[in-house]
Amino acid sequence: MGSWTKELSEIHAKHVLTPWAIQKRVSGPMIVRGEGSFLYDSEGNRYLDLSAGLVAVNLGHGKEQVVRAIQQQAARLCYASPAFFHDQRALLAQQLSQCAPWPEGARTFFTTGGAEANEDAIKMARMITGRHKVLSAYRSFHGSTSGAGTLTGEYRRFAGEPGIPGVVHFWGPYLYRSPFFSASEAEETERALRHLDLVLLHEDPSRVAAVVLEPVVGSNGVLVPPEGYLAGVSERCRRYGILLILDEVMTGFGRLGAAFGASRFGVVPDMVTFAKGVTSAYVPLGGVLVREGLAATFDEQQLWCGHTYSGHPLAMAAGLGALAAYRDEGLFERARTIEGWLRRGLRELEKQSPLIGEVRGMGAFFGVELVRDKNTREPLSLWHKPPSAEVRWLQQQLLSRGVYLFCKHNVLLVAPPLTITEEELQTGIEQLGETLRRLCREPSFDLPESC
Repeated sequence: MGSWTKELSEIHAKHVLTPWAIQKRVSGPMIVRGEGSFLYDSEGNRYLDLSAGLVAVNLGHGKEQVVRAIQQQAARLCYASPAFFHDQRALLAQQLSQCAPWPEGARTFFTTGGAEANEDAIKMARMITGRHKVLSAYRSFHGSTSGAGTLTGEYRRFAGEPGIPGVVHFWGPYLYRSPFFSASEAEETERALRHLDLVLLHEDPSRVAAVVLEPVVGSNGVLVPPEGYLAGVSERCRRYGILLILDEVMTGFGRLGAAFGASRFGVVPDMVTFAKGVTSAYVPLGGVLVREGLAATFDEQQLWCGHTYSGHPLAMAAGLGALAAYRDEGLFERARTIEGWLRRGLRELEKQSPLIGEVRGMGAFFGVELVRDKNTREPLSLWHKPPSAEVRWLQQQLLSRGVYLFCKHNVLLVAPPLTITEEELQTGIEQLGETLRRLCREPSFDLPESC
């Protein structure tokens, strides 16, 4: 490590609180530049970004159209009160409406990220319906602020508890570790929907304002819902007058092979929350897309939502630049091609490695679930505890081989930029395979003899 890098690392350790981490354990490269599918550190080392940051940098790093849009806007207008109209906000909202899943169009309320978007969506749902309760799944992440943290169904909500009132969690489908003891996808769908029926019955559906779901569960395992599940949830929402809010913070903007992932399941929600990919994470931006029939509620009724940075000009310009890049390069659809590359490469690894319990995914969004034993399915790292020594070792070894992969619990999230080449992706998969083989041979870990 060079002296300048060492000095920067010491400054970082002394003055920065790193998210979701025991601070004394935090270490990593000092990233100073990004280009295409790669990140570069202060020592000149290169890392293939196989998780697009936090499943966010859909356009890859340094996309010229987005950078230029930010630069031009910065020279013209950096801030205006959200009470004022401005051109970039109008144009971005128009283009998002054209991407939305509703023929009648939509209106957008802009936020600075996904957590705010989810909180504002449930506030709107409560204002529109006059109801209070909101249902969300246990295996979910919707943000870490007070309201979004309460929607979240896993342990990252604990520090914010008791949270906001009125949120009820239920179990969604996950066939590999089925909470319903199902033996097939059809059975998992049927039993998961029957479970939801019971929760609705005991909460009284006439008191439920909204159901909030990720179309594909993201950081809690990349769980693709079995056929018919989302359609079944949608039908129940329509039956009881409950609003269906889809959290597309990770799945939006081409990640699943469409502008929004809902279309790949044939489901039409009432609201869509978004962030990350809308600017390819170049500038913080989120929002709530509200179908026109619901948005019109606020033509006569006060909208009790607002943020200093709602519709920030730099973020709006970045969003317009990103949408232009997606459109010009056909990137909303490209994930369907990447899906084939990922499925072939990762399924081959699954056959070879005794540490891979299951590979699953859709579009450019796959999960590799790591286990100690394929028969018992014991996780390589427990879901309610910090990452295991094996998982930490795996991530560090991958970095040393020039590959960054985001791992949550015992699941690797393979979600590359939509601009990645087949050769780059194959290189990353090969490095993952070699690192898993080395993990099996590492004498300091008590792994099964099958390794």
